[in-house]
This record gives sequence, structure tokens and C-alpha cells, in this order.
Amino acid sequence: MTLNLESTILKHFDELEDPRIERTKQHQLIDIVALAILAVLAGADGWTAIETYGQGKVEWLSQFLGLPNGIPSHDTIARVFSRLDPQAFEQCFLNWIASITQALGAQVIPIDGKQLRQSFDRNQGQQAIQVVSAWASQHRIVLGQVKVEAKSNEITAIPKLLEMLSIRGCIITIDASRIRKNHAPENFALLRHLALNLLNRDKSVKGSLRQKRYRAGLDNNYLVKVITSI
Repeated sequence: MTLNLESTILKHFDELEDPRIERTKQHQLIDIVALAILAVLAGADGWTAIETYGQGKVEWLSQFLGLPNGIPSHDTIARVFSRLDPQAFEQCFLNWIASITQALGAQVIPIDGKQLRQSFDRNQGQQAIQVVSAWASQHRIVLGQVKVEAKSNEITAIPKLLEMLSIRGCIITIDASRIRKNHAPENFALLRHLALNLLNRDKSVKGSLRQKRYRAGLDNNYLVKVITSI
């Protein structure tokens, strides 16, 4: 099965400005973005994992990506995403979300991180408790809430929260301002957000988000189905 990038989600990333100097470009920006999206959908949890996915799928990826110099290294992938304008990348992402919302008439469920009031106790050595909540925006009610574990962050708590909810056909949004540290982490968080939306919208198979990501890593046809589902 061939993946037509022009008619899928990547059409929303066409206007991304390449931050690299022309003479330093060995890999096409769209190839790097496409590789990252596909790899994260398949369970990649970092830049090295994205490269590893690419190396393992290079024959298949070559059917629809240019890859003039093969699979980019994890250092190259990280460097590109660290320099991509996060606001521009997020806008491309939001354009994609808007297209899904319009096509499906779906309910929007914002994911938001908050610090519980009066949860900090200096005398007891109790740090403020951080939680991630999902809201039914149309009805203004909390659908679910997960505590952020110590020495962790909101991004690791979000998948646990989503698995608790019945969100098929819904659009999940995340307040990106809460996950900004520098360009690379923020852009990777957006990649994960994008992957979660695609996988949660898929109705062709039953199972948890983890099971769907595992299948996407093994079954190219299923991965294509997920990414071309609009």
C-alpha cells in the first residue's frame, strides 16, 4: 500500500519554514517531519527511536519519501526539530485539528495541567500536587483526572488519562504553553499529541492506545490507514 503524503495530514505542514542553511541540507524537511510523525505513531519515544524506526522501515519509507541521503541520524532529526519555530509547527498542527473537527463535527476535549490549591505543605515536606485533567468543553465538566507522578511531567501522565476515557470520535487538545522548555521538547510533545489524536480516532481495531501503537509499528497497512483516515 502506498502512502500519498499530499492527500494526508502532511498537507498541513507544507508551509513550514525550513530553519536550515541551504548548503547544509542533506535531507528534505518534509521527509524528516513525515518520518517523525510515522515513528511516533508507531511508538517511538525519542529522537534515537525515530532513527531506529526509519532504519528498520527504510525500504517501505522509500516508496513515498525522497530520502536522498537515506535515513537522517537522530542528531540531525533532533537538531531540525530544535530549530523549527514551535509556534509555526503548532499552527500546522492546529490546522490539522481544525480540519478533523470540521469533517467530523467532533466534540473537543481540552487536556489541561493544574496545581491543586493548598496542596503544598512546607512543614511536612509535601510538594504541590500536579494533576492533568480532561474537560468536556461543551458541557464544562471534568471527564477524568490523573496525578502527575513525582520526578515526572504532564506529558507522561496524558496517555494514562486518555486510556481512562471514552473519547472515540473526539478531538483532544493540549495547552502547549505548559510543556515548553525549548524547541525540541515542545515540538516532540506536539508530535506525541498528533499521534494520540490519530490513534484515538481510529475505529478499525479495538484495544488500548499502547496496543494500537504496537500494531502501527508492525503493520504498515494499519499505519497508512490511521494516517489517511481523514
